[in-house]
Amino acid sequence: MDANAQFPDFAPLATLCQQSFSLPVAEAVPAAVTAPWCLTLLAVEVEAAQLHKLAEFLRECHWQPTAVDILAARPGCNVVRLQLDGDIAFNAARLALLELGLELGLELVLQQGHTQRAPKLACFDMDSTLIQAEVIDELAKIAGVGDQVAEITLSAMRGELDFQQSFRKRMRLLKGFTEASLAEIAPRIPIMPGAQRLLLALRALGCKTAILSGGFTYFAHYLQDNHLAVDFVHANQLEFDGGALTGGVIDPIVDGARKALLLQEIASDLGLSLDQVIAVGDGANDLPMLSLGALGIAFHAKPKVRAEAPQAIDGFGLDAALYLFGLSDGQISALLEASAQ
Repeated sequence: MDANAQFPDFAPLATLCQQSFSLPVAEAVPAAVTAPWCLTLLAVEVEAAQLHKLAEFLRECHWQPTAVDILAARPGCNVVRLQLDGDIAFNAARLALLELGLELGLELVLQQGHTQRAPKLACFDMDSTLIQAEVIDELAKIAGVGDQVAEITLSAMRGELDFQQSFRKRMRLLKGFTEASLAEIAPRIPIMPGAQRLLLALRALGCKTAILSGGFTYFAHYLQDNHLAVDFVHANQLEFDGGALTGGVIDPIVDGARKALLLQEIASDLGLSLDQVIAVGDGANDLPMLSLGALGIAFHAKPKVRAEAPQAIDGFGLDAALYLFGLSDGQISALLEASAQ
């Protein structure tokens, strides 16, 4: 049986997936996408009971699977892609699938079939997306104003301050922080698991990449120069005087609206339409750009952001986004080998 299994009804779904998992996924080429929708299932392990419940859900929704591909089948990461035909109202469907995924212990990501392809431009938030830290919070802790900065952040989350107001207040508290201290901190910032693999694979695919961050250019350029294959950087500039932060802000501040504007400007400069662009982020200020492209992936995001973003990945590394481009582990490995040559 071919790993790119075709099936006319729901009953064999679990059986077909189980049989396909026994095949050499690394050598399999995923089927061409011909259906209007794709549903990607990601799980540490996939059990027959989960697949039976998913099949029952699809039957009740009148969503017809037309093909199944196993994109990954290895310890700790199993990925199944279903092509679906049916009258699907996207917003209602993705929320229902988020709820079902929580119930079954799976991640279920819905997207239009034509978006199962490599993008031409990928835009990323930096803090808690490409790196495992919120830099401004880390600086505040070192400066001894961590609690004050945290309270301002909480106030912004409650809607009492917008991002620009909260950013200016937090920067004032960092007045006097030295550039020498920043240079010591930068090498210690942990990279998000999967970030380097994802960016190298995107470069091998010919995709341009951008950091669009409410953080700082100082750290974004450090990542670009030392760790991450990034083409463009847009973030907030730190203002120094005598080797220390002034506490001031250099306009324009990169907030959610500016991220969305920058994404559109970069795409226009590259001659790309928005359906050739994806965006990835974790915060509420990422939602404007997540709503623009072919895919808007909330990564390890808070429940509110996950519920509003078009797509979401929670329990895997950043490179799991490659499965939403229709790539199998074998194809991803080949891209990474090519990028190393």
